[in-house]
Amino acid sequence: MKKNSVKKWHIATTLVTGLLFTSQALACTTFIITPGATESGAMYVGHSDDGHLNDPRLVYVPAADHQPGSTRPVYFDATSIGELPEYGSFVYRRYTGSDRGPGYVNTRVPQSKPVGFIPQVAHTYAYFDGNYGIMNEHQLMFGECTNGTKMGNVKPSPKHLFYSAELARVALERCKTAREAVELIGHLIDTYGFHGTGETLPVADPKEGWLIEMVPGDDSFGGLWVAQRIPDGEMVVSANELRIREVDPNNPDQLFSPNLHKVAQAKGWWKPEDGQLDWLRAVSLGEYNHPYYSLRRVWRVMDKLAPSLHLSPWVKDGYTRDYPLTITPDHKVTRHEVLHLLRDHYEGTEFDMTKGVAAGPFGVPYRYLGPYESAGDVADPKAHHDGAWQRPLSVYYCTYSFICEGRSWLPDAIGGLLWFGLSKPSETAYTPLYVGTTKVAEPYSTADPRYYTRDSAFWAFNFVENWAAINYSGVHQDIVDVRDPLEKEHFQAVAQADKEALSLFKQNPAAATAYLTEFSVNTAQNVFETWQNFADMLIVKYADGGMNYPGELNHKVGYPQEWLKTTSWVNGPTTYEQPEAK
Repeated sequence: MKKNSVKKWHIATTLVTGLLFTSQALACTTFIITPGATESGAMYVGHSDDGHLNDPRLVYVPAADHQPGSTRPVYFDATSIGELPEYGSFVYRRYTGSDRGPGYVNTRVPQSKPVGFIPQVAHTYAYFDGNYGIMNEHQLMFGECTNGTKMGNVKPSPKHLFYSAELARVALERCKTAREAVELIGHLIDTYGFHGTGETLPVADPKEGWLIEMVPGDDSFGGLWVAQRIPDGEMVVSANELRIREVDPNNPDQLFSPNLHKVAQAKGWWKPEDGQLDWLRAVSLGEYNHPYYSLRRVWRVMDKLAPSLHLSPWVKDGYTRDYPLTITPDHKVTRHEVLHLLRDHYEGTEFDMTKGVAAGPFGVPYRYLGPYESAGDVADPKAHHDGAWQRPLSVYYCTYSFICEGRSWLPDAIGGLLWFGLSKPSETAYTPLYVGTTKVAEPYSTADPRYYTRDSAFWAFNFVENWAAINYSGVHQDIVDVRDPLEKEHFQAVAQADKEALSLFKQNPAAATAYLTEFSVNTAQNVFETWQNFADMLIVKYADGGMNYPGELNHKVGYPQEWLKTTSWVNGPTTYEQPEAK
């Protein structure tokens, strides 16, 4: 379909130039599972970008060479503290310009303006980019989640140049290993400062994983950071609360700001007589938004992978030590299990969101937030709460999610896989894309959350997610019936593609690149077309409250008897007599 023939539906004119949110920090969940904990020996980094109709485009940023003495612009990201139009960065279009290759070029809209500049390097690597940097050609992988801290919503300035999204991009451009990336990010924060909110970036290469956490500064300091290596054979999960605790200068597996202790002491956050500095307690107020907003997700992932620990979902407070930074899974985790970690609404637990009055007759796990709710993952943890919903791993306002898979036994171009899924994790189909590609299928790099279009994979998946609310138990099963065989086919196709690409790579790396590009683009295009056709089928099947099939229209489904008994149906008009007043 030609772009100029695509029908667009405008959501609201105020979204074009107005602020979409005062703060874009809406929450994410992220994790690392190290090679020693996985069945195949692969490294996994997972991330759900729960940004609620922010920019869903997956963009390939090509490698580039740069002239001596040139500079690298640093741009503002609206995902940090909301839109600042003076920088030309918006939640619906994260960046526009030519500095990240042709994928972001659009001369018809306002161009992004740098906050500042840093020295450029001679050569930068290719990588996949989203609202945060994702994965580069050397299998360097990132995730992300936002955290509340005592220093929050700091605006960009010459003294606070970077936000975590740009830090990840610079690292992807310049680094091959996780340790190199952590050291570079720390150096950039120490040298140029950090703005926005508290942030966690899981960073991994095929052999080693790190967690780096950072907080913005004020007029007296640029920012602070702490990083910790994740032992092989273990995993870590982070969900909008800082996870690193004691900072030990003698720990070879930790790195941190050289001025951390000095600043913490000057701010009254820590005293030497307290012993080792507790990073979480020193720079934050614990868990934000409402109790268990973060910790229940941490518990859920840990309990799914290591039920033998018998971790309780109930803790004393937001500073609990009941959930260690890392755990060892009870068994070697499979790729299939990794792809399902974020597809969870606490099914089968006391918090099951498909059960109860709020789930309605068809077990809908979505809980739409209103103006009476706390505002995102940096909301005041001391605010009064009249009520709250459970915060699941798969949330209705997820823009996209992904699993990076790094495999050390293969050349980087073949070993690096990005499993990318648009919209809600429980309703998406993950698509495999090799880092050895040179482009992204157009439906995956085409989207504007202000307009519905038929050429966008995001809108195909988002439509199905929203249509599922009509009859979740039915539509979700339809999704599973399409999704699971599709992903199984992807596993088999990847295994064959690995062999083909490796054979080509040994003879001619350029031929392998061409093959991997064709595979990735064709696979993504097939997923998009499958989901588009699937969405069209659902419109008919669930029209007007019935179940419609080619040979039978309006097969009456009605409501489950158990749910009916809780409604006014039992007192409905079954007689002409007027009911007695109660």
